[in-house]
Amino acid sequence: MATAKLIGLTTYQLEVPWGPSKKWVSGTPANYYDLVARAGGRPMLLPSVTGDLDPTFGAEEVIAALDGLVVIGGVDVDPSLYGAPPHEHLGRTSIARDQAELALLNAALAVDLPILAICRGHQLLNVALGGTLHQHIPELLGHGDHQPGFGQYAQRRVQLTPGTKTADVFGENPTVSCSHHQVVDRLGEGLVAVGYSVEEEGVAPVIEAMERPASRFCLSVQWHPEDGDDLRPFAALLHA
Repeated sequence: MATAKLIGLTTYQLEVPWGPSKKWVSGTPANYYDLVARAGGRPMLLPSVTGDLDPTFGAEEVIAALDGLVVIGGVDVDPSLYGAPPHEHLGRTSIARDQAELALLNAALAVDLPILAICRGHQLLNVALGGTLHQHIPELLGHGDHQPGFGQYAQRRVQLTPGTKTADVFGENPTVSCSHHQVVDRLGEGLVAVGYSVEEEGVAPVIEAMERPASRFCLSVQWHPEDGDDLRPFAALLHA
């Protein structure tokens, strides 16, 4: 019997009804971990610790136990992590989650663990490698079409660089599910932009996909393949 590949997935922190009260829980939307399982992996959810505990504690040991890492979507990245003041339209942030996931990313990069970074994960990967973010994309593009509303998705075309791993997975001009109001600004060290949004004439496109050539597999997309039930990037991660 084949040994299961263990794939870690980061999690949201949510306050949910729990009997007569509410409790804080860590969770990941089922389409993420279902796609990992359908691709042949064993999903493992990775909660971020809160309170007075160190959210980075044990990151290297966690990564040592995994065969791959998926950094999922979620709330905005705290701009203090890349030396910027908060924009007036900055959304909700979680510095504990940021620190926990940055520690996991740094540990994964150090041992060349395969990484799939999605939306917030894409932004956090850029910050982990010293990059910066645009905090409010409507201010940059003059429209909010990349996110119709929080938790709502827009179908948009992106252009991917031929011959890259990302284009091999998605094709060169796919239509994808977008839901984001932040975007990569200055690229982090070692990252290469391999995909851009398709905008109207006169509007500069924004980075929608990155790769890290020094890694055996580091695929990073601004959109949400899990929303379209797209197995391909998860299968590529498992193959790596």
